Amino acid sequence: MSDIRRREFMLLLGATAAAWPLAARAQQPDRVRRVGILMGIADDFEGQARIAVFRQTLQALGWSEGRNVQFIYRWSGGNIAHARQFAKELVDLRSDVILTNSTPVTVAVKETTRTTPTVFLQVSDPVAAGVVQSLARPGGSLTGFTNFDPSTGGKWIELLKSIAPAITRVAYLFNPDTAPLLYARSVETAAPLLSVKPLAAAVHNAHQLEGVIEQIARESASALLVLPDLFTATNRQSIIALTARYRLPAIYPFRYFVASGGLMSYGTEVLDTYRQAASYVDRILKGEKPSDLPDQQPTKFEFVINLKTANALDLDVPPTLLARADEVIE
Repeated sequence: MSDIRRREFMLLLGATAAAWPLAARAQQPDRVRRVGILMGIADDFEGQARIAVFRQTLQALGWSEGRNVQFIYRWSGGNIAHARQFAKELVDLRSDVILTNSTPVTVAVKETTRTTPTVFLQVSDPVAAGVVQSLARPGGSLTGFTNFDPSTGGKWIELLKSIAPAITRVAYLFNPDTAPLLYARSVETAAPLLSVKPLAAAVHNAHQLEGVIEQIARESASALLVLPDLFTATNRQSIIALTARYRLPAIYPFRYFVASGGLMSYGTEVLDTYRQAASYVDRILKGEKPSDLPDQQPTKFEFVINLKTANALDLDVPPTLLARADEVIE
């Protein structure tokens, strides 16, 4: 080999060797991102259904567990003290983004960190809760998806009157420690317009549920409105069983209450919001800031009736009401 050819060969070899580390790095997968998931409800069928939809949507967007994403789960089961503890754990574990549901759990994260990006779901009034500065410009490190419009209070009462026209009193069940005041104000405003007397049924713990529901049922022409609340969601089985025992017409905020035996529900399509939340988590993991992602209000609502429960309560469901339902459970 001539000296010229030898020099060309050595230069080529050197250039190739220098490129190896770059090529090796290019073939390396992205670093594994940590997605902390802090759920206010229990680790049950409903909770797992939400997580499954969230993960499936992320996977469709290119995030595969074990390859480029790791999920870290914490379930507070309605316990706010646990939510605060778990929020700190997820921050200490250096989550790249945290997913939360409900107002109390989201507030727990907000009080724990001002820097970890957080996507929330089912927060009724994030501005009033101090979670964001405004819906259009959240500011800070949190953004997400709200639950209901305040006018929903009138919708719930109207549906109760449609299925039980004789009612003159509607008690709205909530826990003052965890429920946003937004819904109570909405019901108090709407009830008189529908010739119904609103009654606040405040419950601070599960032991008080039976006494409160029994007292409501003692008064004739009464019905129950279960407000969206971390407490009512956690104790839904007990609430549904008690309304059946005391033969009390009731409306709930979400489909899963009716799937478990409740009479009827009107509210947001919960699983759809978890799909939307996955898209926000994807955008944050790819570099966008929560402060640049406006809070989203719900666009999909569903009205569900459990016909078996209606029959057990001797309620004659009008055909027009059945026609309005998105789903009839028989």
